Amino acid sequence: MLTLDDALRRYALPRLEARMLLLHVVPGLTHARLVGFGEDILDEQAERTFCTLAERRLAGEPMAYLIGCREFFGREFQVSPAVLIPRPDTELLVEAVLQRVPPNGRVVDLGSGSGAICVTLALEAAELEVSAVDISADALAVARGNAERLGAGVMFYQGSWYDPLPQGARFDVVVSNPPYIAQHDHHLDQGDVRHEPRLALTDGGDGLACLREIAAGALAHLQPGGWLLVEHGYDQGGATRSLFDSAGLLEVATLQDLAGLDRVTLGRSPVGDERPA
Repeated sequence: MLTLDDALRRYALPRLEARMLLLHVVPGLTHARLVGFGEDILDEQAERTFCTLAERRLAGEPMAYLIGCREFFGREFQVSPAVLIPRPDTELLVEAVLQRVPPNGRVVDLGSGSGAICVTLALEAAELEVSAVDISADALAVARGNAERLGAGVMFYQGSWYDPLPQGARFDVVVSNPPYIAQHDHHLDQGDVRHEPRLALTDGGDGLACLREIAAGALAHLQPGGWLLVEHGYDQGGATRSLFDSAGLLEVATLQDLAGLDRVTLGRSPVGDERPA
C-alpha cells in the first residue's frame, strides 16, 4: 500500500502534478495534510485511481482532462476531451471585449467550447446579454454545465458560426476563438494539443477558413459601431487584418499577448456615413 509520500515519489512526474493528482483522488485531502502527514496511507480505490491517472499523464494526456478542470479568469471551468483547454492567452480576448462592449450590450461568442469566454463575460458584466454558438453538442453540454455551475446567464445555440442565431439578430460584440491552426502545422503533434479535439484546433486547410467566414459575416450581425474580436495564431495578425479590411470593418488593429506576439485582432462596424456607398 502507498503512503502519500510514496505516491509523490513513485512516478517520474513533476512534483506539482503528482500533488494535483493526489488532491484530486483523495477525498478531503488538503495541501497541509499532504505536507504534514505524508505517512498517511491511501485506501485501495484512491491508490488505484492515482496510479491510473499518473500513468495516463506519463503517456501525455493533459492534466486538465485528467482532473477535469482548468482555471480561467480566476474561475474553475470543467473541461473534457470534447473541448479545448482554456489558456491564459485567451484572457486578453476577454479583457478586450470588456473594454469595448457598451453597458447592457449584446455579445455572441462563436465557437464557445468550454464556455470560458461567454461565461466569463456574463459573470464579469452581469448586465450583458450573452449568447454562444458551437457546432458540437458535446461541447455545448460542457459549456452549459459551466454556465449553470457558475451562475452565468448565457443563451446557447448549436450550429456553425452565425447560422443558428435568430434571424436579424445583431450584436454589439461578436467574439471568437476559432480553429486557426493550419492542417500541417507541427504544433498539432505536440504537447496537450495532441489530445484536444481537432475540429476545435484546425480548419483542415490554411488555418484562415474560419477566420475568413467569421469576418465576412460580421457586418450583417453587428450593430453600427459594434466590434468583432478574434483570437488567432502568432503569425496570423497581418492576414487577419486583411480579412477584416476586406469585410469593411474600421479601426482594424492587432493586440499582442504577454509574450509580445500577435494574438487578438479587432475591427469596428461602420456607423452612418462611414458606411461605403
